[in-house]
Amino acid sequence: MASTAGAIEAADDSYLADLIRRANEAKLSDDRYWHLLLHYRQNLTGGYTSEQDDTGFFLASNGKTDPRAELEATLAQFFSAELVGRSRQPAQCAFVARYHWLSEKLGIDTGRLPAQRCERFERWVGEFDAQSVSLIFPSAFMNNPASMFGHTLLRIDQKGQTEQTRILAYTINYAADVPPDEGVLFAVRGIFGSYRGYFSTIPYYLKVQEYRDIENRDIWEYRLNFSDGQIRRMLMHAWELGNASFDYYFFKENCSYHLLSLLEVADPSLSLTDRFLFWTVPADTVRLITQQPGLVGEIAYRPSRSTQIRRKRATLSDEERRWMERITQDPSLIRSGEFRRLSPERQAFVMDLTSDYLRYRGVADEEHAASYKEKNRAILTGRSALRVKPDEMRIIPFASAPEQGHKTSRAGLGVGWRNDDTYEELAIRAGYHDLLDPEIGYTPDAQIELLSAKFRHYNRKDQTRLEQFTLANVLSLSPMDSLFKTPSWKVSAGTQTIRHNACTLCTNWNLNGGIGAATETKLLRREVYFAFAEADANYSQAYDERHRVGGGGTIGMLAELTDRWKLMASGSYLGYVLGERSDDVRWFVGQRYTLGQNLAVRLEYNHRDHDNDVLFTVQAFF
Repeated sequence: MASTAGAIEAADDSYLADLIRRANEAKLSDDRYWHLLLHYRQNLTGGYTSEQDDTGFFLASNGKTDPRAELEATLAQFFSAELVGRSRQPAQCAFVARYHWLSEKLGIDTGRLPAQRCERFERWVGEFDAQSVSLIFPSAFMNNPASMFGHTLLRIDQKGQTEQTRILAYTINYAADVPPDEGVLFAVRGIFGSYRGYFSTIPYYLKVQEYRDIENRDIWEYRLNFSDGQIRRMLMHAWELGNASFDYYFFKENCSYHLLSLLEVADPSLSLTDRFLFWTVPADTVRLITQQPGLVGEIAYRPSRSTQIRRKRATLSDEERRWMERITQDPSLIRSGEFRRLSPERQAFVMDLTSDYLRYRGVADEEHAASYKEKNRAILTGRSALRVKPDEMRIIPFASAPEQGHKTSRAGLGVGWRNDDTYEELAIRAGYHDLLDPEIGYTPDAQIELLSAKFRHYNRKDQTRLEQFTLANVLSLSPMDSLFKTPSWKVSAGTQTIRHNACTLCTNWNLNGGIGAATETKLLRREVYFAFAEADANYSQAYDERHRVGGGGTIGMLAELTDRWKLMASGSYLGYVLGERSDDVRWFVGQRYTLGQNLAVRLEYNHRDHDNDVLFTVQAFF
């Protein structure tokens, strides 16, 4: 903690006192911009607390909770050359945005308070050579808990750059400092803020390589209409945040939340972070940004390598597709007379696509990376002999831009029939998306449901109860074919009401997980067939020994019938060998019809162990 005693002793006491007096008269410590720079949030009981958690970010001992004390200590420290913060610089340079704002507001006389030379900052800003700022959204990546909801970062576009050279720009990124191989533990610890989050500056091409080429995530880029002055203010505060760290909360104070605070510093008229009280979903922040009048200019799309391969392969003839599969195994076939019967343009297209696929496999399968690299070298050697330019094909995304999708929270009102009773149902879900939700703007064939609850009133029994609570229900369907063989998987945890033995309405705690496979057809429009082998554990007073553990399987189909109409059907058999020995046969048929971007209706049928349930629901997203 930087002491102000030394600074005060070296200061022009009368001038410092004058600055503090004028700052207090102007109530600068109550100014919104000061609160933005220090990340203050008003407490429910009054007063303020900063969301920033590094003590070196504050120059007053109570600066985290006292905006006025922090402002006075900051002014005092500006008179000192003492090194402060994690960056070890004089306060004028470590907290350059504070200095420039206070200088502007108070008209600081540099004759009485000499300005420090901040060479490190000016060199850092000069390397950006900023002309504009873009918000970057890499789409969701289901195989990493840290990326299941997507991610956001900022790219600083340099003067004179083009669409082709913007990949060389720098980014400003906020992320948790996570030890290697944390896996699912990341989500658990991240929920409770057990990690530190830091801002960093990383070349954009490295992020593109990570997201687009390694994790196969589509990237959306949103050019922000900021002025030079706004960009300068944002970069000054980003520099200050090199002295900061935040407790990283997976659902609230995450990558998107703190990037929004940077945009507010650039343009204080924006009110962005206040919109997210309980959780911050990257797709929601993109949607909010695009809704701000005049803020977003050009929108660009960078397809992942797998998206490019799939789209290009779809244009191949049956013969060309067979050639691609054969050449993947034996590159020497490109010299065969049969292959050379194709036109030079089609030979080039097949070889380019095969090369893309071999590079994709080389990244995905590290064990055999050398073999893929050798095959690709042979393909490229043959390709160089063809004097044909690569085909510039426009790639259409499988998932639309995130701002076009439904909002991530959902409420539903329904009526239904269960066995010999009717009921009304109220459902609420914190987030995010399930397989029957409108799929526009979301990763196809993927489901993430968190913190959802259903309340029912049964009319004949005149009973109101918590029908179902879902802690998490995550499912990823990855259709396999001759080139892509990613497994499908699912995991869920929560409670539901069951009918079992003598109990007609009993609460059952359930944990389920499975691994499987999926395939895609287009007999009607688009259908995905899937099968899972799964394990299942239950705890309820309805069971003879209060628990049962076993396993079995599920098969099903997910079909897009029209742009608005989707159907899902599945059947499961589960046998239990631990605890109560019993088995379960389950059927589900559900269909959804979309009325609007944030409005849909559903009709669902559930059968489970002599328990039949039919439900009609109107659902609204918010």
